[in-house]
Amino acid sequence: MLPWTVLDTAALPDGSGTLRLKQRGSEFSIMLGSNELMNSRLSGSEEALARLVCERLAPRPRPSLLIGGLGMGFTLRAALAALPGEATVEVAELIPAVAAWAKGPMAPVFAGCLDDPRVTLTVDDVMAVIAAGTARYDGILLDVDNGPEGLTVAANDRLYGATGLGIAKASLRPGGVLAVWSSGPDHGFTRRLRAAGFATEEVTVRASRTGRGARHVIWLATRPA
Repeated sequence: MLPWTVLDTAALPDGSGTLRLKQRGSEFSIMLGSNELMNSRLSGSEEALARLVCERLAPRPRPSLLIGGLGMGFTLRAALAALPGEATVEVAELIPAVAAWAKGPMAPVFAGCLDDPRVTLTVDDVMAVIAAGTARYDGILLDVDNGPEGLTVAANDRLYGATGLGIAKASLRPGGVLAVWSSGPDHGFTRRLRAAGFATEEVTVRASRTGRGARHVIWLATRPA
């Protein structure tokens, strides 16, 4: 078996840890300590995040999406495949090195999706992007942690509390969808979404496209029309 090679590292903005980009043959992995945040072989649940939202937004002719977390581009590519040509997709990525990896060593994984004219890549805190506009988005897709808690960056906790959910709700158009990816269930987060006034659904999906691998959770929280 081929050994892993560390291609690059990036310190988290709050200084709490370091991301490592690793490669083994054509496979890539991004690690935070002993936690594997993403792997290029496992894209099923990240693609489902986009697919489930786009299905709900299908009647809208020019939907506007915000994706929080660039990752390996799986959610972005799935969204672009499902959206019409008049759609717009903004991707907010906090860590500049992750954006650089997408155009550098991981360019084969991204397959040119960042060059799609519908896409804008913003290197910024997704919370700041969400808060910048009222009724701006039809869908907000969050995959910035392993769930509704700040594993990668502790400040991300504010995304998942009552204040953050209220800001996200205000940034959605009526009937818009807030979708949150998680490595596992969190009943407290479900209660917080409902308390914030969202109609909330939990969907369990598999990590792999083949329907195998770990079970992940996606919350689909709809702002009332």
